[in-house]
Amino acid sequence: MPHRAPHTTSTTESGSFCTARCTCGWRGPARRARSQARTDAEHHLADAAAGPGADTGPERPME
Repeated sequence: MPHRAPHTTSTTESGSFCTARCTCGWRGPARRARSQARTDAEHHLADAAAGPGADTGPERPME
């Protein structure tokens, strides 16, 4: 099994918007609410932990 780097998320702000990002290259949509950007990051981490091909709910597009 190949070694996978851990996913580390953060949020960045640009004007009135906040975006969640991950070290894997994933980026969530721009949100006005910081709490929603953090929720996007939590969902990404859960999806990453489930692994490829896991059905974790509706697909969220990578932007």
